Amino acid sequence: MTSTTTYWMEHAWLDTYVEPGVAVDVSDGRITAVRKGVDAPPPGAVALRGLTLPGLANAHSHAFHRALRGAVQVGSGTFWTWREVMYGVASRLTPDSYHALARAVYAEMALAGITSVGEFHYVHHAPGGTPYANPNAMGEALIAAASDAGIRLTLLDTAYLSSGFGAAPNSHQLRFSDGTAEAWAERVSVLADSAYVRHGAAIHSVRAVPAAELATVAKWAQDRQAPLHVHLSEQTAENDACQAAHGCTPTQLLADRGVLGPSTTGVHNTHLTDADIALLGTSGTGTCMCPTTERDLADGIGPAVQLQRAGSPLSLGSDSHAVIDLFEEARAMELNERLRSRTRGHWTAAALLRAASADGHAALGWGDAGVIEAGALADFTTVALDTVRTAGPVPILGAETAVFAATGADVRHTVVGGRQVVRDGTHVVVPDAARALADSIAALHG
Repeated sequence: MTSTTTYWMEHAWLDTYVEPGVAVDVSDGRITAVRKGVDAPPPGAVALRGLTLPGLANAHSHAFHRALRGAVQVGSGTFWTWREVMYGVASRLTPDSYHALARAVYAEMALAGITSVGEFHYVHHAPGGTPYANPNAMGEALIAAASDAGIRLTLLDTAYLSSGFGAAPNSHQLRFSDGTAEAWAERVSVLADSAYVRHGAAIHSVRAVPAAELATVAKWAQDRQAPLHVHLSEQTAENDACQAAHGCTPTQLLADRGVLGPSTTGVHNTHLTDADIALLGTSGTGTCMCPTTERDLADGIGPAVQLQRAGSPLSLGSDSHAVIDLFEEARAMELNERLRSRTRGHWTAAALLRAASADGHAALGWGDAGVIEAGALADFTTVALDTVRTAGPVPILGAETAVFAATGADVRHTVVGGRQVVRDGTHVVVPDAARALADSIAALHG
């Protein structure tokens, strides 16, 4: 007999408004009923005090980059010098050390209200490029880590074949490469979806996958109706090199090779022409903005307003994990645009929350998540409304409070598939997530 759990939400954000006193029944990992006007917790219900939102979706993650936090903030440098430090951390990863680090990182995400993550995964093989006995050992370490942390994972297994427009991988990149797109496809085709795991594809960038191989990756994703992500025009140097190699922008190259479309998401989309924006919008290709990483690496501010107006759905990611906080990513997208345009109000708080939830889940292949309504996955998170950051505004302004005042530290509860993975601000499986992070990162810096 299937059991039902009832969650009573003191306040709940129901897509466009905040409703007080909402009871949500959950069975088999899905919401079966949403009842309004319930002034007190029903007998046996789990009380969630504060503002409950749909679970947040982190649409772009490199879990091992968490080990760089604080270590790349001394002095100046560029994206390219930062990349050399990143390569050093990548070179020391093993399946066991990656599992330990990712488990802690995903626990940190759950503590910040994130219920699904898109892991842009390209550290596939042993140093030097020799495959492990299990060719998917590194990916399976990430799958196990997400399971341990209790969040959903879309493993965006990444094709990374070149150091730049057909050049052989450098010594750091050998462990990223399968040699050819066909070999990449053969390796990833043995991976299977499950209730909490989706498998998608990624093209690291037009630098890292030769033009002749792009269609192979795109077809693999299309045949499986799987999400396909790609780093796109993060740096002007990439645009210049693509023009030199192919006589067009990276966006045009992807369009010509059949990569763009509603199941594809371009990550960053920072340095685009008007024609690029039109190509992305008319094809329905999504845009994942990662504002804290983009400003940390001095990448620039992407044209998110123009992209959305053109038809590109917006999602958000924490990317290099300079911070892991989707509230910060949401408000940064708006505040960055305010700085650039010197006008306010480009997105409502509700629109920013949708980018951080429903639209992010959809970009990761979880189209039935990101809303609190019957039939949806029972993934939600509760933000306290009585902390030093959130106290004061009336509850009806809860969405505005969450986006423009709260941080991940204000999350009190996180529920995934009807199971509480964060309770009263503590992860139920990784209760000392800070120690787990410190230990796993120290092991890498050795």
